[in-house]
Amino acid sequence: MNFKSLSRFTSLILVVEAAFMLPALLLSLICRESRSTGAYLISLGIILLLAGLLVLLSRGEKAGEFYEKEGLACAGISWIIMGLTGALPFWISGAIPAYIDAFFESVSGFTTTGASILSEVEGLGKSLLYWRSFTHWLGGMGVLVFLLALLPQGSRGSGFTLHILKAESPGPDVGKLVPQLSHTARILYLIYIGLTALDILLLSFGMPLFDAVCIALGTAGTGGFAVTNAGLGGYSPYVQWITTLFMFLFGVNFSCYYLLIRKRPGSVFKDGELRFYFLTLLGAGLFIALNIYQPGQGAEETLRASFFQAASIMSTTGFATTDFNLWPSFAKGILIFLTILGASAGSTGGGMKCIRFQLILKDLHSNLRRMIRPGRIYLVRSNGKPVNDGVLSNLRTYLSAYVVIALVSFLLLTLDGKDLSTSVTAMLACFNNVGPGLEGVGPMANYGSFSVLSKLVLIFDMLAGRLEIFPIIALLSRTTWDHR
Repeated sequence: MNFKSLSRFTSLILVVEAAFMLPALLLSLICRESRSTGAYLISLGIILLLAGLLVLLSRGEKAGEFYEKEGLACAGISWIIMGLTGALPFWISGAIPAYIDAFFESVSGFTTTGASILSEVEGLGKSLLYWRSFTHWLGGMGVLVFLLALLPQGSRGSGFTLHILKAESPGPDVGKLVPQLSHTARILYLIYIGLTALDILLLSFGMPLFDAVCIALGTAGTGGFAVTNAGLGGYSPYVQWITTLFMFLFGVNFSCYYLLIRKRPGSVFKDGELRFYFLTLLGAGLFIALNIYQPGQGAEETLRASFFQAASIMSTTGFATTDFNLWPSFAKGILIFLTILGASAGSTGGGMKCIRFQLILKDLHSNLRRMIRPGRIYLVRSNGKPVNDGVLSNLRTYLSAYVVIALVSFLLLTLDGKDLSTSVTAMLACFNNVGPGLEGVGPMANYGSFSVLSKLVLIFDMLAGRLEIFPIIALLSRTTWDHR
């Protein structure tokens, strides 16, 4: 393990986090929130001090000694430290008195989960509400990807860039939009910023600008932290439809937008994952609408509620306009399925990802055909191209780890004595970075009643889900820390 490179890279992550905390500090000064101002100043001092110490530890770093395990460790440690330091403003200001709760809220923000321990969000003040929503935006595309976008091309070598991008990018494999990976990171962020700005503009016609900014940040990162206790249920149908559209858009693989910019729409429409994502969302919205429709209820209202919630859960945003805990079992079953399925690879959404689900089905079909006709060769294809055996092996390993973590997490959560529906959906909602579950963690409830152990388990699940499991597991392996 190259500890010096790890220290230096982590220090850069902390500097980026500190820089992004400055607008929240400025907002606290404008709104005269003195306690929040003091909390931000102290937090910035701690973050920068920690960054300075890590820079000292990285002296004598040797360029070039950076491999895949360093990339995994950088991703895992960086996200944990961001969660620990991002919690400081909440805790120091007294808005969230218990540090474990502040840590939970911070990790939930950065991992774009949106699970909250707060029952009264409006009491936070504008600067903390902004910081809370901004953690979604920063975590959505990934702070490591942002840092790669800032680094000069070739400053650390392609291996460094590739291993970092692989460790943080969602999906079974990392694709390059352009030959230079750092250029790829810049393109991703430019698209991300452009879509976010468009969302803010459209939302501002139906809500106050501050609310529009915070909701757009949460939508872009597919996070789901609201700025009012009523969630998005208190806003107009226009706002809800716009948010539904952008939740869908941010769940699309960003390479599709790059292809559209390059005037290659044909390639976009042929993308199998995009078609699967769109058709699944369309079908889920229609089936939910048919299931929840009641005589006397308007068709537009029913369709708006069903498609909003289907897009919110499938994109793993987690916003809510209604208490879907009261919906019939079939509609809730669809939402649980969408929770696990998630959005597209290469998007800001969480979950298993549509492409993984497709590959699992195709791999299962291929293996069944081999069993029936052992002498024949059957290839698994995606978009007409054979899928590499390494990708399939990685997929099977991911699926095995997913099941093991889910089962162990569920068993640990049952120690709290809550009903099984609450325990299962809390685990699924956090592990898949969705936020709301059912019963005790439904859209009108929160995670504040869980024990410290359960909150730590759910924090682990949120981090593992956002980082696609492997970087977090790598931190627990002795091989990762071997000097060889």
